[in-house]
Amino acid sequence: MSIAIPTTITGAAQTGFTSPTYTTVADKSPDPASNQYVVTAVGGTQTGARIHSVSDPFLFGVTKPKSMKALPSPNPVTGKYPPLPSNRYAIQVHKGVNFAANNAPAVAHARLYVDVPVGSDAYDPANLRAMLSALIGAVSTLSAGIGDTAANGVI
Repeated sequence: MSIAIPTTITGAAQTGFTSPTYTTVADKSPDPASNQYVVTAVGGTQTGARIHSVSDPFLFGVTKPKSMKALPSPNPVTGKYPPLPSNRYAIQVHKGVNFAANNAPAVAHARLYVDVPVGSDAYDPANLRAMLSALIGAVSTLSAGIGDTAANGVI
């Protein structure tokens, strides 16, 4: 897999955070189709942010399909393809969050799925890249707003 979480991540803008950074270390994922990374240090000003522990996780996962799907054959009479399957890739972050005093953290999950229609990887990779560039740019640009919405429910 060519997706690797870097050892230092520069976080995007969030309300109340100044220049957030995250130091990661590769970890052994329980899923052989995944890579896993844990956050071992936070930098910048992000009061209250905690690093990874067993009971309070802060980890990234990058997953590829366990079994890649291939382009099916077209109908020999009509020449039309059946509904195309997709290969799903995922980037996930799991983070322990407190929900009340004197309780163990619960785990919050953020997931980004990328479904790639089979055949498009070979026939139109430029537009797959354009889609992902736009998505990542939008998520980065909207980071503070997404964080605010997660905290206050207002879109």
